[in-house]
Amino acid sequence: MKSRPARISLLIVLAVGLSVTAASPATSSGSQAPSKVGAKVWSETADGRSASFLVLLKSQSDVSSASVLRTKEQKGLFVYQTLVEYAQRTQAPIVSELQRMGASYRSHFLVNMLWVHGDRAVVDALAARPDVARIDAVVWFRPNLTVGRAVAAPKGTQTIEWNVTKIGAPKVWAKGFTGQGIVLGNIDTGQQWDHPALKPHYRGWNGQIADHNYNWYDATNPANRAPLDPFGHGTHTAGTMVGDDGGTNQIGVAPGAKWFSCRSMDATGAGTIDTYVTCFEFMLAPWNLDHKNPDPSLAPVAISNSWYCSISMEGCTQTALYRTVKNVVAAGIVPVVSAGNFGSACSTVGIDGPPAQYNQSYTVGASTISDTLAGFSSRGPATFKDRTFIKPDIVAPGVNVRSSVPGGGYATLSGTSMSSPHIAGVIALIDSARPSLIGNVQAIEHLLNHSATQHDSSECSSSGGHPNNLWGWGVVNAIKAYRTSG
Repeated sequence: MKSRPARISLLIVLAVGLSVTAASPATSSGSQAPSKVGAKVWSETADGRSASFLVLLKSQSDVSSASVLRTKEQKGLFVYQTLVEYAQRTQAPIVSELQRMGASYRSHFLVNMLWVHGDRAVVDALAARPDVARIDAVVWFRPNLTVGRAVAAPKGTQTIEWNVTKIGAPKVWAKGFTGQGIVLGNIDTGQQWDHPALKPHYRGWNGQIADHNYNWYDATNPANRAPLDPFGHGTHTAGTMVGDDGGTNQIGVAPGAKWFSCRSMDATGAGTIDTYVTCFEFMLAPWNLDHKNPDPSLAPVAISNSWYCSISMEGCTQTALYRTVKNVVAAGIVPVVSAGNFGSACSTVGIDGPPAQYNQSYTVGASTISDTLAGFSSRGPATFKDRTFIKPDIVAPGVNVRSSVPGGGYATLSGTSMSSPHIAGVIALIDSARPSLIGNVQAIEHLLNHSATQHDSSECSSSGGHPNNLWGWGVVNAIKAYRTSG
C-alpha cells in the first residue's frame, strides 16, 4: 500500500470523528418542538429518554474553486482539506457544548453535520444555537432496491452476458482497454469479496493476501473488518461493474478495473442518511479499518449508488445529501445514481428521496434486452430547489441482468439498481483509454451523453427529441463513447 501524504495527518481527528460518552441530565421543556427540530427527535427524547439525531449546521463550505485544478488528485486533496478544516473550525463551539453536556457525537465533514446521541436537554441546547439549521432523527429505512425476486442462474456459459454486449463493452476490450489502472467505488449492502468473479478485481487482494485497509468500511457496523453481504444486493452490483471469474462468467463491464466498497445498508437492506454520508466520505478519502489516516489519493473515478434515502421518513434531509453529492463532484468523482423503480408514471425520479433528482447526480434509468424502457424505470422530470431537471440522464440494461450473488453463485435481478453499475463500468473503460479525462466529471458525462444510442420521446413533458424524461440522452454506448473520445 502506498504511503500516506504527511499533510493529511493533521486532519485525522475530525475525519475519524470525535467521541465522548456520558450521561446528561434530562430537562423538562415545553411540549412544542422548535421549528428546526424534527417531530421524531422530539418524541424520542420525551420523558427523559435519549436518542440519536443529526445536527446540520447553517454554514457550509464552498469548494467550487476546485474546478480550476487540473488533476483529480489535486481536486480530491483540495476538497478534502478544505471541508475538514472548515468543519473542524465551525463545529468547535458545538463540540465544546456537547462535551460539557456529556453527549456522544461524531463529526461529518463532507457536509457540515454531526451525529449526536443525547436527551432533551441536548436537543434544547442545540436548537437554541443560531449556527444550527436542523436537527433530524436517524431513521433506518429499506429502499425499494429491486423489482421481483432474484432468479438463480448458476450455469456458466463461457460467453459474455447480453447486457455487457448490448452496450458495446467487448468492442472496447478489443481495442485493448478493459478498465486497467482504474478504480471504482461501490456504496451498497456490502460484497462477498472472495466471490470468484470479484476476488481478482478487488483492490484489497494482491493475488496472495487480502488487505482490507482503505478498501472496505462498514458504516452500519464498523466492527465488521472484512467485506460481507448478507443481503446480497451489493455483490450483484459490483459484479456488473467488474466481474469476471476468468472467462466462464463474464458478467462485468470493466473486468480490468479494481473495486472497493463501503457498506451503507444492513442485513435487511436498510440504511440511514448517516451511513450514506459516511460512505461518501470514505469514498472521497478512504481510511484504514480503524477509521484513521484518510487518503484522498485512493478515491475512485466513479461511485455506483443503487439506493435512495427516503424523504417520507423524517431522517433524510435534502440539504445534507445535496451538499454531499455536490462536493463529491467537486473532487472529480462521478456519482452514478439509480433513477429508482417508481415508473411508469411521470415525475417519479426522486419521488421518495434523493439523490437521483439532483442535477449533480448522474442518474440512470433501466432498459430491456429488446431495447424498450423498463416499465418500472422512474421517469422525469425531477424537481429540486424549485428547479426542474430532465431525468434520467442516461439509460443502461436493468431487466434480467445476470451477475454475482453471495455464496459464489449467480442470479438475475431487475431494477435500476442493476443499471447504475453499467455506467460506472463504462466510465472505467473510457478513463483507461483516455486518462486525460480522469477527474473531469463534466467532460465524462458529456461524452457519454452525446455518444448514447438515442431514443426520442414526447412523454412526461419532453420536447420529443433528446434528452427526454424517459431515456435521458439514450442508452449508454461504450464503443461509440470510445471512438468519440478521440
